[in-house]
Amino acid sequence: MTELKQTTSSGPAAQTAEHGERKATWAQRFLPLLVAALVILLDQGSKYLIEANIPYNTSWAPIPWLAPVFQITHTGNTGIAFGLFAGGSVLFAIVACVVTVLILLYNYTLPAGNIGLRIVLGLLLGGALGNLIDRVRLGHVTDFLDFGPWPIFNVADTAVVVGALALAWLMWVESRAESRTPSDDE
Repeated sequence: MTELKQTTSSGPAAQTAEHGERKATWAQRFLPLLVAALVILLDQGSKYLIEANIPYNTSWAPIPWLAPVFQITHTGNTGIAFGLFAGGSVLFAIVACVVTVLILLYNYTLPAGNIGLRIVLGLLLGGALGNLIDRVRLGHVTDFLDFGPWPIFNVADTAVVVGALALAWLMWVESRAESRTPSDDE
């Protein structure tokens, strides 16, 4: 059996390749922060528009014939996504801070690649921080997306829910892939 030897080069091409890998790693590490910043911008921008233009506890139907299904309702929420566990603003602010630190640490430890997971982490981070900003600024979270029978929510809530569902899906896909891979013992 012939053993292949791996050779390394220390020339300019090798240094460029190493530098390119390092750049990609930094770009990947900043991807969750970029996604989070986009979520926060959309969340806080939409909340600013609602707070500035729709009085508290009132609704506006931008498309009148859709009013039974969708309208904009300016309200506040001291709970978590979709109005659950009302009254826990301080506790949820602390949880958001802990989650933020955990996401940042986890992202830092991820190996190169994992772009889907990094995007999911960005959604979760952006959602947590978007609502944390409201809790610090107002003592509650501004909610406004009113889809009939559903509790009223906002962009940050949507990012958290989409991120959590995508994380569950990624975990399911990975577990299926692992179950199909022959074990090392065989």
